[in-house]
Amino acid sequence: MVGTTLTQIRTHIESLASDDGSYELVCGRTGERPVPVDGLRFEDRTTAEAAARAARRYRSALRRYDPNVPYYDLIVSEHEERPGFGGASASANTGATAEGWATAGATPGLPKPPRDLGPDADGRAECADGGDRAERVEFCHRVAAAVFEALVDAGHRAVETAVMDAYFDLAETMASADDLCLRLLESMATALHVHLGSAEQADVLERAASHLASQPDSTTALAATLAEMERLDLVESYTCSPWRPGPDATTRATELTLEGYALSAREGRLPVLPVVVELYRRASSWKPVSLHVTPTEGGWHATLSVSATSNAVGLASVPIHERTAD
Repeated sequence: MVGTTLTQIRTHIESLASDDGSYELVCGRTGERPVPVDGLRFEDRTTAEAAARAARRYRSALRRYDPNVPYYDLIVSEHEERPGFGGASASANTGATAEGWATAGATPGLPKPPRDLGPDADGRAECADGGDRAERVEFCHRVAAAVFEALVDAGHRAVETAVMDAYFDLAETMASADDLCLRLLESMATALHVHLGSAEQADVLERAASHLASQPDSTTALAATLAEMERLDLVESYTCSPWRPGPDATTRATELTLEGYALSAREGRLPVLPVVVELYRRASSWKPVSLHVTPTEGGWHATLSVSATSNAVGLASVPIHERTAD
């Protein structure tokens, strides 16, 4: 029995995955690996096809909450480890190019071409929101879905309701999928702040990060997080100072600037939910314990403190402090 909730379906998909599997699921048009199959591999085609069916069910269930979740044509692609740039692996005979993906014809001596499994729901075939913002839209949807799953897991029904009410209000007035996904993250951050205490927020954000494909913990986690925000155009540019020691060996701090941050301030607070979730995903050892934010011309200055031992703090939305005189 696959189950009907997002968590049950995702657990089923993950139970089908294999660390050394030879097959993965990708969108046949864009090459993207959407939630909930991003980062997963499967032992054989039959198992991968079962995972694809469950993934379509998952995204269909998610679309009940968010009708703008992108559609994908999932295909099974045989994954072959072979030398590449930086030891990267590649998918065999998928027709992958810099311009996009196409199903290759059968060639003697090469693996079978990927099998087209059809659109992920309702006979629709769109792979993503068009234009340059497609990756940003998909990232925002992944984070929003992970946060919503975390709220379900933790039993925060009041926050679930607040998030969905806010979403439906937004969906009625906004035609742009890009704007809608940004406003959705803003409303989620606000709902977490209003309804949950700091420890509860931290728990939800960590749960959300656990629903996303993890990254190795490293001292460059913050730099990697900020680079990803810039790549997705969630910030236009940023600076990050070297870490400085905190009051003891288990804490440290850094100074940041964020220019052209895509999320807007709300009622004296700055929503930082996507940045913090991405940081949780990349840095499991050092938890954020405070984020002091002040406005600058065209952006924000922030002092981020992290700790290796203190309990994490809920930083979905942080207060905006006034600038001090020079």
